[in-house]
Amino acid sequence: MTDPFERSLELHRRHRGKLAVVSKVPLESLDDLSLAYSPGVARPCTEIAANPELARELTLKGNSVAIITDGSAVLGLGNIGPLAALPVMEGKALLFKEYADIDAWPLCLDTQDVDEIVETVKRLAPTFSGINLEDISAPRCFEIEARLQDLGIPVFHDDQHGTAIVLLAALLNAAKVTGRDPESLKVVVNGAGAAGTAIAKLLRCVGYDDKACSPVADVVVCDSRGAIGPERKNLTPAKLELLSYTNRQGRDGDVHEMLEGADVFIGVSVGNVLSGDDVRRMAPNPILFPMANPTPEIMPQVALEAGAAVVGTGRSDFPNQVNNVLAFPGIFRGALDAHAPRITSYMMLRAAHALADCVQAPTADRILPTALEKETAPAVARAVAAAAAADAVV
Repeated sequence: MTDPFERSLELHRRHRGKLAVVSKVPLESLDDLSLAYSPGVARPCTEIAANPELARELTLKGNSVAIITDGSAVLGLGNIGPLAALPVMEGKALLFKEYADIDAWPLCLDTQDVDEIVETVKRLAPTFSGINLEDISAPRCFEIEARLQDLGIPVFHDDQHGTAIVLLAALLNAAKVTGRDPESLKVVVNGAGAAGTAIAKLLRCVGYDDKACSPVADVVVCDSRGAIGPERKNLTPAKLELLSYTNRQGRDGDVHEMLEGADVFIGVSVGNVLSGDDVRRMAPNPILFPMANPTPEIMPQVALEAGAAVVGTGRSDFPNQVNNVLAFPGIFRGALDAHAPRITSYMMLRAAHALADCVQAPTADRILPTALEKETAPAVARAVAAAAAADAVV
């Protein structure tokens, strides 16, 4: 049986999911029971009541992250709802444990109302030391994340920032391979959802005002109707904001026209958007990141044969996989270790640079570590914890 979809279905059926609760302490005697539960458990309760910070030392709170979704934007499957999203959230929790030894809990909410999601997360927050927002559709995800930044624990929307951080690391190393200055790059992003918006913000340093952020020359963002430019009518508030810091020349047209002379293509849209002719429209030795899954915007071999110098996708069966697992476990590990109340733009930037530095001599086929290189997360965690201290958020 070689079909990964059928094999995955059988794995989930056989194990009834991928997670279980495992006890850290024995329960083999009455004395064990008296320590783990009544009467002994009263003492940690009174200690925490007197000093709430002790919850990090005396309970699971200190190493726990809630994975929150409403099931509205799951993988490439779309709005499949909270129950159908559960296998993905279980998988995310598995990655947290495997790569960063963080206990993560899948919480799929039966609402897609922004106010209800925000209120629910606020009420759940005391149990956790971090919140990972996952697979919540744009533009609601932007408001939800913004309204949860005062919880006193890190709140991170991985579909936005995790993708952008790994992409920036890949781009930094791809620029090295092709001998380019990152600040001179002209970039086309196809897809104006959560990931596309976060990538555009990071590449243009919008909200990243620290000296460590060096903006690329220009980013043009395209959606299904073409470039988001001044000639477009009836743009949503989110796309109007995008226009305020992208498409500096006010260009209009479809994604194919926008690629004329571009250095970089970044796809977070749908498969088979581009052809070899589109690659030939770009600047010499272009960089392409067609990250739609399971079918990229252009297949790597087609792009390479048309002159691409570096190609990265979202798939593990091609070189240069842009995979969020390279970022989010280390980011949360570093933030939790530093007791950071939030994840700042500086912490995200340092994470991207630390990830890029994990590949000491990048080549066209290796601009990122592979997802199986377990030393990546600790390197990112150290950089994030140091950034938290430097940013005075601890």
